Amino acid sequence: MKKENSTVVAEGRVLVHFDPERVSVYRFRGGELDLLKRERLPFGAGLAGEALADSVGEFCAGLKEFTEVVDNKSARVYATGVFQQLPQPEADALVNSVYVDTGLYFNIVRPELERFYLDTSMAARGSNDMMEGLTRREFRTAVVCGSFQSSLGYIEDTIARLRESGTVVLSPRSTRIKPETEGTDFILFDYQDLLKNHRDTWRHKCVHMDAFRQADAVVVCNPGGLVGKGTIFELGFMSALSKRVIFTEEPQGVSVLFPCEVGLGS
Repeated sequence: MKKENSTVVAEGRVLVHFDPERVSVYRFRGGELDLLKRERLPFGAGLAGEALADSVGEFCAGLKEFTEVVDNKSARVYATGVFQQLPQPEADALVNSVYVDTGLYFNIVRPELERFYLDTSMAARGSNDMMEGLTRREFRTAVVCGSFQSSLGYIEDTIARLRESGTVVLSPRSTRIKPETEGTDFILFDYQDLLKNHRDTWRHKCVHMDAFRQADAVVVCNPGGLVGKGTIFELGFMSALSKRVIFTEEPQGVSVLFPCEVGLGS
């Protein structure tokens, strides 16, 4: 498998897939998926609640066999099958528990995104392994957040990398600043209309955050780890939507940590 256009899978990263019958552990190296371990699910199909979370956490703790540090930078975990059938409150509880116990984000892949990965894998490799498709293009759509006042160049570079991989960036659709707003506290882009008054900033913020609902993931640009106040406000909304969040760098200044991942690919 070729490495170009791999935006989210970093060299050497460990990838784990819990599917309906088994769990597989891979390492992404040299543009290829190396299968490190595959076994039947290490727990019964009837497990639920804390027992299920404990079993998943125990397996994830065993990833130290393959990587010196097990965290949300060095490893990615994906789940399909029975996990997709969990009611949202139970799915959220599982994600939260795994994160607290292991530091990993337990990404329950939606059925339509799983189908996209499978179709991509079949077209590219003639394979029915979802992970082959995922390493070719993980996101169909994404929203990019960050401080447009202080980190616009960094954000533009991140958007360019996502688009090169085929990802559609839902928001911002453009980063060309409306001249009238340059240097102000609330930057607008060329596709946005000017503010009616100071309260109208909320309308623009809502339009941006509404795009979270449609996106496969939200990428938070935080150069140096710093997360601005506006982005922290948006993180609460992302969490309420159970949205997958990826920081480009280890977040600093966030008082309450929550299930997330750190780092796009190389």
